[in-house]
Amino acid sequence: MNSIDEKLQPILSTVLHRNAGEKEFHQAVHEVLESLGRVISKRPEFADDALIERICEPERQIIFRVPWVDDRSEVQINRGFRVQFNSALGPYKGGLRFHPSVNVGIIKFLGFEQTFKNALTGLPIGGGKGGSDFNPKGRSDGEIMRFCQSFMMEMHRHIGEYTDVPAGDIGVGGREIGFLFGMYKRLTNRYEAGVLTGKGLSYGGSRARTEATGYGTTYFVQRMLGTRDMSFEGKRCVVSGSGNVAIYAIEKILSFGGLVVACSDSDGYVVDDAGIDLDLLKEIKEVRRGRLSDYPRLKGKGSHHIQGGSIWELPCAVAIPSATQNELTGNDAKILVTNGVVAVGEGANMPCTPDAVRIFQKAGVLFAPGKAANAGGVATSALEMQQNASRDSWSFEKTESRLATIMHNIHDACAETAEEYGAPGDYVLGANIAGFVRVAEAMRALGVI
Repeated sequence: MNSIDEKLQPILSTVLHRNAGEKEFHQAVHEVLESLGRVISKRPEFADDALIERICEPERQIIFRVPWVDDRSEVQINRGFRVQFNSALGPYKGGLRFHPSVNVGIIKFLGFEQTFKNALTGLPIGGGKGGSDFNPKGRSDGEIMRFCQSFMMEMHRHIGEYTDVPAGDIGVGGREIGFLFGMYKRLTNRYEAGVLTGKGLSYGGSRARTEATGYGTTYFVQRMLGTRDMSFEGKRCVVSGSGNVAIYAIEKILSFGGLVVACSDSDGYVVDDAGIDLDLLKEIKEVRRGRLSDYPRLKGKGSHHIQGGSIWELPCAVAIPSATQNELTGNDAKILVTNGVVAVGEGANMPCTPDAVRIFQKAGVLFAPGKAANAGGVATSALEMQQNASRDSWSFEKTESRLATIMHNIHDACAETAEEYGAPGDYVLGANIAGFVRVAEAMRALGVI
């Protein structure tokens, strides 16, 4: 890790001591603090009233038991989490992740990142995150429904359209949101549509929400490429993951004239030099809920599946890591640079390790950090809240137009902030400082609370 300003070292030491063993959270805090030395030199008021210490400490952390009954009538126990990190700009807003890797440290890292990501959208939403170590893979619809209902039995006490608005994340899609919303409605005896986002269109969801994170990342990277008179047109691209973010990043890259030759899941990755067949990918992942290893069998010749390995060994001009945190290592970054990558856009939350980020920046690769590049999902969630509040429903075109404008504004804010603070082209520093300043100004105005 890079060094941070000596005035900020005591804050980092406190975070490390108070949150022992939570390495992802440590990494996220360190990465932001690296950027803030320039801010407190220029605006020393942000060093007063323990403001930075308060930003690094969640307002509330909730951990609870989730008992449920599986299809064999056996009782299972999982652990549920909700970290309400910062509400200076609005109600807590952030997704729920259902995955065996989930623990309080991962949820805190995600909530911390979410605070700045949401600030960058310019919309009135604070930062939070939640989830469970429940694994939905291989579970029946009945099991997932019973788990979601049990999870909401506790969660409903802590959320509301003016308090905390969860959404989906890894392992939580439209099916899970439906079960969660149904239980919330039953428990509270009210139709509070704005309490969850990512809902189905039949009960208050927003058009373009499914596509928003992948589309948003692509809009950001396209604008970033434009700063060097480039675009996706004709470029060979690799997108990791094959979930919601990856599928719709691929879709938007194709619309911009790019060629996506590979994507991945937890079993390995598929390569199709003619370009990933998007309709087939959607059929496998969204309809069959299958594995990418099925792709070559269904597609026929010209494609192949590689078990394990690293997707980043493939030559590409644009890389979009969209799977999970720390998936792209320093060694992967070296290979990508050697193979001629010109731009990297984080579609997931912190998918590149600190070593990888430094290698990209040192090599002059355009690099878009997740807190800026994947803000499209939460931005469209906020637009869903807006539609729910006004009892309205927008067209796909109107919603996507708003999304594109928000992503372009985020890009420009990051670029202009980096320029202002003496680091032109450093989108990491620009995103960290732009997000921090918006949160910090609101916190100062609200007093020590």
